[in-house]
Amino acid sequence: MSAATRVLVCDDQMLIRTGLVTIIGAQPDLEVVGECGDGHAAVDLAGRLSPDVVVMDVRMPVLDGIEATRLLAGAGVERPVKVLIVTTFNLDEYVYEALRAGASGFLLKDAPPAQLLHGIRTVAVGSALLDPEVTRQLVGRYAARIRPVDDGSSSELPLTSRELEVLRLIADGLSNSEIARSLQISQETVKTFVSRILAKLGLRDRVQAVVYAYRHGLAT
Repeated sequence: MSAATRVLVCDDQMLIRTGLVTIIGAQPDLEVVGECGDGHAAVDLAGRLSPDVVVMDVRMPVLDGIEATRLLAGAGVERPVKVLIVTTFNLDEYVYEALRAGASGFLLKDAPPAQLLHGIRTVAVGSALLDPEVTRQLVGRYAARIRPVDDGSSSELPLTSRELEVLRLIADGLSNSEIARSLQISQETVKTFVSRILAKLGLRDRVQAVVYAYRHGLAT
């Protein structure tokens, strides 16, 4: 039997945090190793408890979820932790910043328990894009405003024409099977292209690939 996925829950609202801990802790394949109410405590506990996934709120006292995510999973972090952001729709700009900071995915606070559990398991195994369509809309809404106008053209990227095509389809929210059908290639070939794209661009997962595509003008 494989070891349970270790989860750290961080939310400043005690009622919500207790609910999350109760739901997650009831699963045989998930283990809540800690809980806290601010980002600073999350970073401290993550360093001591080594969770597989941190379920992170965005707006919290002391240190918000975005900065905490950057410290846990951002560029240059020696041992990045997978972070699942929980938020509400009216905070979607903060979610965009959290994805840029290194979060592996996001979930709405009013999502049903089954979706929360699926999200944690999905992030834990590295399949980070929880909802391609919602992620695409969210990132697209803010990328045009945040992206520098001279952020380089696709011709300067270290990708082949086919890899660029796959990256654009990822940014459009397509799954591997949908990309395979669109390009009339096998899913295994798509997986190979995705792996190459992430490696060449120094990206950790599909969420970061979506953000990258929007920031570099490859998707609108």
